Amino acid sequence: MRNLILFILCMATMSASIHADDPVVFVSAFKSGEEGAIHAYRFDLRNGQLKLLHRTTDVESPFFIDVSPDGKFLYAIDADQFGGDENEFVASYAVQGRDGKLRRLNRQSARGTASCYLDVDATGRTVVVANYSTGSVAALPVQDDGSLGQAASFVQHSGSSVDPKRQTGPYAHSIVVSPDNRFALAADLGIDKILIYRLGAATADLTPNHGQPFAKLSPGSGPRHLVFHPNGRNVYVINELKNTVTFFVYSGDTGMLNQQQEISTLPQDFSGTSHTADLKITPNGKFLYGTNRGHDSIAIFSIADNGRLKLVSIEPSLGKGPQNLLITPDGRWLLCANMPGNNVAVFAINAVTGGLMATADPVSIPMPSCIRWLD
Repeated sequence: MRNLILFILCMATMSASIHADDPVVFVSAFKSGEEGAIHAYRFDLRNGQLKLLHRTTDVESPFFIDVSPDGKFLYAIDADQFGGDENEFVASYAVQGRDGKLRRLNRQSARGTASCYLDVDATGRTVVVANYSTGSVAALPVQDDGSLGQAASFVQHSGSSVDPKRQTGPYAHSIVVSPDNRFALAADLGIDKILIYRLGAATADLTPNHGQPFAKLSPGSGPRHLVFHPNGRNVYVINELKNTVTFFVYSGDTGMLNQQQEISTLPQDFSGTSHTADLKITPNGKFLYGTNRGHDSIAIFSIADNGRLKLVSIEPSLGKGPQNLLITPDGRWLLCANMPGNNVAVFAINAVTGGLMATADPVSIPMPSCIRWLD
């Protein structure tokens, strides 16, 4: 009997230590007040299960979050009134160990409203932010302790495009630092452009690229998010209004983008209303996934050696309004935040076909809007 008890205690200890080493996943809840928290989950790499660890509640409407490259700091949109008359903020947090707790450091103005995207450069010295409603981007310097300084760069976009409801002016929807850390690309839904900025990460300096200041997409596309291929040469843009993905070849020397392909994310026979949101690529560069809000699905594409996309299948997202995706660094799992569906779904990725298989029932969370990984 004594040996049986010791065996059970030993197994319990081993299980606890194994799970304690598993990574942390942060999910932002796009709500105000107590519900608008940053949720931290333990992610089980063996079965894809999520276990809630902690909720950081001293943040308002954290639509988007990002983690520094060294995993020591987290940055979040902090909006007293999201999309209101007053500028939003970017809040900085120190990551406290492996239990998902965050310690607030400070916050600085985002220099715009409806701030909707953050990215931290490879050195961890600059945070870039896109402001949707005011159609602008800014760069904030990171201090030695992870706190933020006031925006060192600010650029106001201008122009319009063909959609009379959604494209009457600029609407900056994302800004992404290139893998070489030399440029930042900003997708502006309102003007159908990817604006190209040279990045001085040491000083949080954004300047329009002198060779090619922007790449133009087809009218009415509404570019929303973009992602670099692991090879650093291909860029893929998901277009919210046109429900397409556009493939560009990127030059690390000049920052220039050369369009190669545009492909739909929806079934040919779909006639309803849908708008894309996010896209991610597997670490091996073989598959791309894009979300359809309205069709409530995830489009799966294979990526050829030349970078061109081919639709593999379109699978249900297991919730309404798939907003944001995360693919684990080992390429085995895909997490999908269904924002109005109030859940996060976890899928196992088939390494051969790119197909998705749900591992369990989705995890309930109010209005999940962004998912980020902490090793």
